[in-house]
Amino acid sequence: MASNLCSSPSSLYKRLCNISSSSSRDSKSRNLNNNFYHSSKINTLSSQSRATSLQITNVSLHDEEIPRQETSKDSKFKEKTGSSSKSYIWVNPKSSRASILRKSSYDAKYTSLVNAAKYLNSCSPNKDDVFNVLSELDGKLLEQDAVVILNNMSNPDTALLALKFFQERLKFNREVVVYNVTLKVFRKGRDLDKAEKLFDEMLERGVKPDNFTFSTIISCARLCNLADKAVEWFEKMPSFGLEPDDVTFSTMIDSYGRAGNVEKALRLYDRARTGEWRLDATTFSTLIRIYKVAGNFDGCLNVYEEMKALGVKPNLVIYNILLDAMGRAKRPWQVKKFYQDIIDSGLSPSFVTYAALLHAYGRARYGDDAFKIYKEMKEKGLGLNVVLYNSILAMCADLGHVDKAVEIFEDMKSSGIKPDSWTFSSMITIFSCCGKVSEAENTLNEMFEAGFQPNIFILTSLIQCYGKAQLIDDVVKTFNRIFELTITPDDRFCGCLLNVMTQTPNEELSKLVKCVERANPKLGIVVKLLVEEQDSGGNFKNEATDLFDSISTEVKKAYCNCLIDLCIKLNMLERACELLDLGLTLEIYTNIMSRTSTQWSLNLKSLSPGAALTALHIWMNDLSKVLEAGEQLPPLLGINTGHGKHKYSEKGLANVFESYLKELNSPFHEAPDKVGWFLTTKVAAESWLESRKSTDAVAA
Repeated sequence: MASNLCSSPSSLYKRLCNISSSSSRDSKSRNLNNNFYHSSKINTLSSQSRATSLQITNVSLHDEEIPRQETSKDSKFKEKTGSSSKSYIWVNPKSSRASILRKSSYDAKYTSLVNAAKYLNSCSPNKDDVFNVLSELDGKLLEQDAVVILNNMSNPDTALLALKFFQERLKFNREVVVYNVTLKVFRKGRDLDKAEKLFDEMLERGVKPDNFTFSTIISCARLCNLADKAVEWFEKMPSFGLEPDDVTFSTMIDSYGRAGNVEKALRLYDRARTGEWRLDATTFSTLIRIYKVAGNFDGCLNVYEEMKALGVKPNLVIYNILLDAMGRAKRPWQVKKFYQDIIDSGLSPSFVTYAALLHAYGRARYGDDAFKIYKEMKEKGLGLNVVLYNSILAMCADLGHVDKAVEIFEDMKSSGIKPDSWTFSSMITIFSCCGKVSEAENTLNEMFEAGFQPNIFILTSLIQCYGKAQLIDDVVKTFNRIFELTITPDDRFCGCLLNVMTQTPNEELSKLVKCVERANPKLGIVVKLLVEEQDSGGNFKNEATDLFDSISTEVKKAYCNCLIDLCIKLNMLERACELLDLGLTLEIYTNIMSRTSTQWSLNLKSLSPGAALTALHIWMNDLSKVLEAGEQLPPLLGINTGHGKHKYSEKGLANVFESYLKELNSPFHEAPDKVGWFLTTKVAAESWLESRKSTDAVAA
């Protein structure tokens, strides 16, 4: 067996002091790989090893360990061998001198100092107890002994008393080092107030702070989630003649981001990328959060890729922020990828993870994925809050999952979560869209019992519900209720009234005309011109234009679709064509008709049934005019209705259109390899159009 004994810990302490004293001069040029992060520890190999090693490496105030004092005998060994601080002396463990050498090294004293620090952490924070513990230490205390003790402490109260003890008995060569390790104790305890008071004491004693002083206080503020304080201390540094080093700058990216100074944070990040600074996961999480809040979701992904390129391992916090960001961006495929990355990396999803997933899938209307996450949360005992329940119920309302919504609503109540107004709104919407009047009214009564009044969304849903059931008197009663509650009708509410009119028997339309006139006078004028078949003197198009100019962009297509449907219901095809033409002119509808050299198409996916039939009528007339002009049709003609169906209906536009095309005896047939497309050839189309022309001539 053999032993290696490392010497020169005191020389390391001197180098530490030199680093501290020179930090204000050359910190700008330092980087993270240049003596910033170091460690000091005893590495003891296992008993199976052939040798035992006592080794001490470099140290920094940013770490917990402090170098050990070099003894006179250690120095003699170095002088004899000419070794550096990292050289070793081989000692035969069987020699009688081996135990003496170990005792004469700094190891024995270092152990007693660490033990004293541990005792001070748990003793009473009074002067007598602390001073008694320190007075019992053997031998003469040195400056580095004070540093070792303070550096291993974690009790801010007893650390202050220990500092007083050393100040009364020692003359410090580098007192700032002793203050810095004491500040580290406050950082461990996240006590910024005591750290700031100690800084003031430093100044009163004439001790000049250095970079380590400020970086310790800044990181303490950061740990206390006091980003504004971190910024305040960072911006004090120039007044003390100090230039922040790269580590401090990197820390400030996070602090500026949390303090809301996004521009400064991003500017420092750009500097970090060019300067090869070492950034931690917390800083990257702040950067990703900044881009998320700004809506720059590609920026979130770019930071994530840069983080991985720098070798920084993403933690669960970063993944959760990314999940939320991609959910807001409605990119469920990327949400799935990041969730799989969490599983593959061995991290355990938290409640925040599942909440982000549920919100993301809910926004994207990924029903099956949302229900899977919901089930997984329930199995793991992760209770949902009212916000998460509302998110999944809103998704059910949008997708038409009635039975699933009822199941989740009942589960919510049985779990002890009280529904709020948004919960009831989603459930009433679900029942209203499928015309379940009694269920909607029961939910409304339950909402009243819970102490909530209906809002504009709930009243809109109820009008839709009564309209589907053709309970027009109840529609009018609900409409009047909105004014009793002093709620102002919005564009969507009026659009719902307009939609109800397309389903109302003609003899009851006058009841709804009065409601529409009261809710939106401009819409009332247009509707009255249609229902009462008044001759507007050619001003119908002008009135309709004024209406579309007055409403929000989001509802223009819905209004135009409903007005055309109402025209078709009232057998007013000419008015329907005027409205469709106006919709094309105002770009409410775009790309309905398209032409290539091989195919002409009619694209109806965004149109209501009435608007789609009107567009077909106009398109057929255009094709007839092409033939009359002696021009040629392309080899293929197609009508695209889309393949979807309404979420609360078994029929889609394709089903409605297929029946209508059969009534017209048209040559368009559904394409087996292109869902939602009805195709025909040039020859068949020409023959059909000619036959229609002959039929029209006979009828005339």
